[in-house]
Amino acid sequence: MAKRPSLGRQKIKIAKIEAKSHLQVTFSKRRAGLFKKASELCTLCGVEIAIIVFSPAGKIFSFGHPDVRLLVDRYLSRNSGESSGLSPPPSNGNGFSELNFHLDQILEEVEMERERGEILDGAGKSNGRYWWEEPVEKLGLQEAEQLRDAMEELRKNVGQIILRFGFLDPYNHDGFIGCSGPNDNLEFLYGF
Repeated sequence: MAKRPSLGRQKIKIAKIEAKSHLQVTFSKRRAGLFKKASELCTLCGVEIAIIVFSPAGKIFSFGHPDVRLLVDRYLSRNSGESSGLSPPPSNGNGFSELNFHLDQILEEVEMERERGEILDGAGKSNGRYWWEEPVEKLGLQEAEQLRDAMEELRKNVGQIILRFGFLDPYNHDGFIGCSGPNDNLEFLYGF
């Protein structure tokens, strides 16, 4: 049998593609190729690059090294002067400027909350340990009372869970159903 020659790579006419399905396929492939070439350029030449692409369907795709937002902010601050006001930038009709402004505000809030959480996490520690990890003899009166209350609450919650799953006979507080004696490991939970 004779092998049919393939069409191979052919030169295409550079004009807008009219068929919607062909348009989407071409866009996806060419976008991936564009981002790959941009990545290679960053690696080979050590450049910083930002690419923002809007698909025919209106979705936004971006590539940036080291970061798109950082590079766009740097570009905008060079071209329009540094504006550090808290009002959104003027709208250009498409709403993206306002959305980006609100996104930046939310990201700043998230970062502040993360830092606050780290501060709170470190505040309860001394010598790298929380106060409830300290030996009981070193606790003050208030900390000992907090520990006692927390342990009582824990015992109550665990007891309720055990009752819910039927591991404990509610009419017999001598131990668990099926316990062989006072030396079982789970007996410490039954004292509620």
